[in-house]
Amino acid sequence: MPRACLLVFLAHVGVQGLALTRVPVEWVRPHARFEVTAVAMSLYERGAFADPYCLPTGPTAHVPPFHPALLAATYALVGPTLAAGYAIWLFLIACYGVMYGMLPWLGERLGLGPRAGLVAGLVGALLPRLPGYVEAPTAVAIGLMMAAFLRRWERRRATDGGSLALGLAIGLSFLVAPSLLAVALGLVAFETAWLRTRRSGRGAALVLLGMALACGPWTWRNYEAVGGLFFVRSNFGLELRMGNHEGAGANLNLSARGGTERHPRTNVEEARRVQQLGELGYMREAGREATAWIRSHPAEFTRLTGLRVAQFWLGPVDDLPIAVATSLLTLLAAVGAWRVLPRMTVPQRAALLIPLATYPLVYYLVGYEPRYRQPLDGLLLLLAAAAFARVGSRALAR
Repeated sequence: MPRACLLVFLAHVGVQGLALTRVPVEWVRPHARFEVTAVAMSLYERGAFADPYCLPTGPTAHVPPFHPALLAATYALVGPTLAAGYAIWLFLIACYGVMYGMLPWLGERLGLGPRAGLVAGLVGALLPRLPGYVEAPTAVAIGLMMAAFLRRWERRRATDGGSLALGLAIGLSFLVAPSLLAVALGLVAFETAWLRTRRSGRGAALVLLGMALACGPWTWRNYEAVGGLFFVRSNFGLELRMGNHEGAGANLNLSARGGTERHPRTNVEEARRVQQLGELGYMREAGREATAWIRSHPAEFTRLTGLRVAQFWLGPVDDLPIAVATSLLTLLAAVGAWRVLPRMTVPQRAALLIPLATYPLVYYLVGYEPRYRQPLDGLLLLLAAAAFARVGSRALAR
């Protein structure tokens, strides 16, 4: 099993590392064009976790802290140079290598067999893809959570220290991707319902306590710097408005083309509004605008939500090649689930299905982008590969 994982990792790093030599230099060189990179540059230059927008707006919690801190630490070592850019790209490529490299191990834990995991890992490793900041670490966190909870469920016991440590680790993962909260809560809820013992309730409570403790320092920082209490990021109101407003497109790209997108990263007037209200006040105002529009346009909100659900699983309506590839993977994964779920144990099914059901929930409400689905691609590849591995095994047996 370790050899299969290493093979997939090396295949991905080798192929994507070669592709990196053909990436335009301006894409690699450090910049401040996006919220994450703008905050990283502010952190490097002034020591302030601030200014993610097109105008200086002060302290921020628009983005979770992990990636800006990672970029700023790299700049501190070698400066915001081309070498730093390549180091960051190689790190991100390695994260995707881990994401696909863990599939043989994860497939074995889920009872799908080593062949399915190896095939899924190699297919994912060889797919051409520009590395994103958060998607691969999020996928790795989901896989580790699945394996950790599955082990607890199969043993039907967990120590207090182990439960607290698991909660701390999960809480730290929220500082990479807060959307992991829904997955963690789903897994904890199943554990409580499945084990149904006083001990399991105590273990679940300790996991939740660990999550809260891990998020505590960042929450306190946000209270002091941004002026309020919220979960990791301040920007949910803005993201809700980005997906739900008059003239909103089926996805963020179409909203931008239609000129209805109002984001302080690209819109000077919105950035000035952040300066006037403060970031948290601006986000709360955006949230009130979104909820008021949703209440007054329930049919349109239902239509947009349905489009977001469809695009999450079938791909963007405005990009046919990506839509075809996304739909094909979803279809093959559905066939794989139909074939393999009956022979999996109840804990294995829960460990697999809970992330698939819970992780997308927040993305059904906000504006859609294709990258939101990437953290689940490994699981879908596993299911698709498991179906073909099972068919191949039957053919060989005959």
